[in-house]
Amino acid sequence: MTTEEQLKEIVRQKYSEIALQDKETNASSCCGAGGCSTEVYNIMSDDYTQMKGYNPDADLGLGCGLPTQFAKIKKGDTVVDLGSGAGNDCFIARAETGEAGKVIGIDFTPAMIEKARANADKLGYNNVEFRQGDIEQMPVGGNLADVIVSNCVLNLVPNKDGVFKEIYRVLKPGGHFSISDVMLVGALPEGLRKDAEMYAGCVSGAIQKDVYMELIRINGFTDITIQKEKPIVIPDDILVNYLDKNELENFKKGDTGIFSITVFARKPASKSDCVPGGGCC
Repeated sequence: MTTEEQLKEIVRQKYSEIALQDKETNASSCCGAGGCSTEVYNIMSDDYTQMKGYNPDADLGLGCGLPTQFAKIKKGDTVVDLGSGAGNDCFIARAETGEAGKVIGIDFTPAMIEKARANADKLGYNNVEFRQGDIEQMPVGGNLADVIVSNCVLNLVPNKDGVFKEIYRVLKPGGHFSISDVMLVGALPEGLRKDAEMYAGCVSGAIQKDVYMELIRINGFTDITIQKEKPIVIPDDILVNYLDKNELENFKKGDTGIFSITVFARKPASKSDCVPGGGCC
C-alpha cells in the first residue's frame, strides 16, 4: 500500500525532473510526468499564449485549464496560487491585480520554486513571491487572500479535504477560488488507478466529480459553480503502458470519463455562515 507521504515523494521527484525539462518535452508527455506518448501535443492544458501577463519561460505546459481567466481578479487583490510551478499563473494573475496587488505562489518542489523565482527576477516583479510549502499546510496566514487559483494540482494531493480546509482558512471572508482540476466520472481501471507514474501524471490521483464537489460544499463554501468542463482523452500509446488489450478496449467502450473542470466557490462573508470543521470557527 502506497502511503500519502510516499505519493508526495513520487510527485516531488517527478516535478523536480519536469522543472529541468523544456515545454516541448512536457507537452509530449502525460502531464509532463514522462515521455510516455509519441504524439506531440499537450494532453490536458489549454493555450495561455494570448493571455495578458503570459511568459513563455514560465509555461511548462502542465495545467489542465485556465483558472486565472475565470478567477475574477480585481486591481489590488491578493492572490495565492496553489502549486505554482514555474510561475505561469502567478504572472498572469499579476497582470490582473496590478502593482497595487500581491501574488503568492506556493509549491513544494524546490526546483520549481527556484525556477519561478528566477523568472520573477527576470521580469522585475517586486509584488510576486514564491514560497516553498505543502498546500495542506500553507505557509501563509489566515484571512489573507482575496482570490485563490490552482491549475491541475489538487489531483496530486492525497488529502484533498485538508486542502479545501486550508483554502477556507486562507481566504478572506467573501473571498473566492477558481480551480482547474482533473475529475472522474466512473471508476478507473485498476492498472491506471494503482500506478504511481499515472499518479504523478495527474490521472490516478483524481477523484469522482460528485465527491470533489461535495468536499467543497461540506467545507463551508457557497456559490459553487462549474465555470468550464472538457473531456480529457488519453492516447492509446500511453494507455497500453498500464492496460492490457482487453482492459484497453473495455475502458474505451465504458462509461468512465476523465474531465478537466474549472470550479468557482466563495467563502461566506458572514461568520454566521460558518460550517463546523470548515476552518472558520
